[in-house]
Amino acid sequence: MSNFVIKPAIRTEKITYAVRDIVVLANEVAKTGKEMLYLNIGDPNLFDFEPPRHLIDATYQAMLKNKNGYSPSSGIKEAVDSIEKEAERKGISNINDIFVTTGASEAIELALTALVNEGDNVLTPTPGYPLYTAVASKLRAYENPYYLNEENGWQPDIEDIRSKINDKTKGIIIINPNNPTGSNADYNTLKQLVDLAVENNLIIFADEIYDKLLFDGSKHIALASINPDAPVVTFGGLSKNYMVPGFRIGWGVVSGQKSVLVDYIEAINKMLRARLSANHPEQYGIKPALEGHHDHLKLALEKLHRRRDITVEMLNEIPGISCVKPEGAFYAFPKLEISNSDNHFVAELIRETGVVVVPGSGFGQKKDTRHFRVVFLPQEEKLEKAYKSIGDFIVKYRNTYEK
Repeated sequence: MSNFVIKPAIRTEKITYAVRDIVVLANEVAKTGKEMLYLNIGDPNLFDFEPPRHLIDATYQAMLKNKNGYSPSSGIKEAVDSIEKEAERKGISNINDIFVTTGASEAIELALTALVNEGDNVLTPTPGYPLYTAVASKLRAYENPYYLNEENGWQPDIEDIRSKINDKTKGIIIINPNNPTGSNADYNTLKQLVDLAVENNLIIFADEIYDKLLFDGSKHIALASINPDAPVVTFGGLSKNYMVPGFRIGWGVVSGQKSVLVDYIEAINKMLRARLSANHPEQYGIKPALEGHHDHLKLALEKLHRRRDITVEMLNEIPGISCVKPEGAFYAFPKLEISNSDNHFVAELIRETGVVVVPGSGFGQKKDTRHFRVVFLPQEEKLEKAYKSIGDFIVKYRNTYEK
């Protein structure tokens, strides 16, 4: 047989996904019998969180009624209508199109693919969710990160965004509340972002998948509500607010001046039709989820509030670690005062303690800074044990590697 080797496409070379990539090392360590504490994946169902029962019942009934074939490419009418009502409740008007997808991830990929040509760029928050950079790599767009300001509660740095807009920039992404920092952007910041986008003829991608998971009385402002004429695609879904990430049900809401968006919307719909449809029976859970009672959220937020407070308090007590208090979602992004890379720190932490976190470099960060992301979904006793282990480990780490 020849030495012929099938070469993968160049577009895959730079695709990484730190949240899952770190599991490869964690699995190796787990095989040694070490007790593992997983603070790396934002899946509420791995812990003591459950979806609302009326969502589950509606999906089950849809299956029994044999709603198990293909759905319309953009989603079933009752789901689309309910998403529109929800968007309007958030203050979004001038809605031109709504499409239901296989998780918000597919909505994001479709929206970017319909816009970006090879060599273009989209301004991407840093730190930010690694899916965006993975999709950009696949599209052979070049990276154009803008920074969130750690000293200002991880708010987007508007002047940094302004300085990075060029003739190849097609749009701006904002994740709000943010993954991985848990920040919640204020009105003034969002208004400046919208004004900047309109001024430069850019579309905004507003990832608002965590819009109902906020602490301390914080309010979420839908970015598209600020200017009805601004071209915005707002992403949402059932995964986080309704605790069913495995359903893979998300959506996109396209709003703004219609004449600007007509061709772009048709490009998205071409791809929607080509991939047939999102999961069908699960779409029947959208209306009861959005329009039914939200008792599950009250309980979830009580748990998450306590776990957020434990996270911030215990991590800030550790010499060499500082942590900005998250205002939403269920992530924190602590800063490390070490000279080695955060990749090295996290790898050694996993090997030594079994505590699995994700290195900050997997989400992007300012040069010469080091962070790691924690998910504070686990029960309080598990978090306390994990943070105690991190505190003990960093002392040993500094004595071993920082001399």
